Amino acid sequence: MPIRARTAHVSARIGAMIVQVAAVQGVDAPRLMTEAGFMPDWLNDPEARIPLAVEERLWERASELTGDPLFGLHAAAAVRPGAFDVLDYAVRTAPDLRTALQRLSRYNRLVHDLASFEVVPAGEAVHIRHRFDAAGSRPCRQAAEFTLGSLVVVASQIGDQAVRALAVEFAHSAFGDGDAYRALFGVMPRFDAPVSCLVLSSDLLDRPVSAADPALSRIITAHAEQLLAVHVPAHENISAQVRRQLADGMANGPITLKSVAQRLHLSERSLQRRLDAAGTCFAKLVDEVRHELAMRYIADERLTLGEVAYLLGFAEPSPFHRAFKCWTGTTPAAVRRARH
Repeated sequence: MPIRARTAHVSARIGAMIVQVAAVQGVDAPRLMTEAGFMPDWLNDPEARIPLAVEERLWERASELTGDPLFGLHAAAAVRPGAFDVLDYAVRTAPDLRTALQRLSRYNRLVHDLASFEVVPAGEAVHIRHRFDAAGSRPCRQAAEFTLGSLVVVASQIGDQAVRALAVEFAHSAFGDGDAYRALFGVMPRFDAPVSCLVLSSDLLDRPVSAADPALSRIITAHAEQLLAVHVPAHENISAQVRRQLADGMANGPITLKSVAQRLHLSERSLQRRLDAAGTCFAKLVDEVRHELAMRYIADERLTLGEVAYLLGFAEPSPFHRAFKCWTGTTPAAVRRARH
């Protein structure tokens, strides 16, 4: 396996979802986590990222312990709103399924270092290809079946009617009950294909999403763009790692040195020493990240200044305005007016 694949990470939310689905089926969750190397603390740390190898072991052991060879496919049927935080909400607040797929393709890196989606129009159909961006590496069988299955499930949920695929292809070999595939996809997949792929009707993608929320969508996508801008590979330096953690969690409220240290699997003292060695400190990085994000958010005139304050982790607008004046010597409103 390539070096990149060995060092790849995924959102801990994926691992927590696997553990929860397995537990519902009667699996002893502590045993599953121990055998897969999934730390219990990760269950309650939605911002954490875990090694890709741990996620794959979770899929494999969950399938074995449940005795369900199609565990990934059945897990897809259990997907509920909010499972994958910003990515999930960006998809579910889109105005139509076509836009939802475009957002999935753009923002999936927020939850997975390697997995990518390619949305390819083909006449009256659209091909959604799922692969790893690493030569010689591909999703494990359970993960691949969960991924394509969850696309159909989420599309059905946001479209308020069942979605059926025109065709489904998997890069792995056939295994399990064909009826389960037909029940979820509406067709029997083809196996041992060059790449895993879901084919949907183009007409289906233009159906409006009845629960679309333009205001919430505006905030979510703006936040997703900023997270994407700071999401960098695992070998980043300590300052970049801290900056990424700050940007990832800032919209959820103030972030402490302790919480960031936990997410980086360091003690507070170790993190402080490493930042000192890099010539910076935690408070300085918090201020820098807020300043940078503030300028980007203000440039997006779809966002109100109150929404900008919220996205930067301020409890109310007034502390944001004071901080902004310290950074720039002027007010957010003045900067926005000057851009006109």
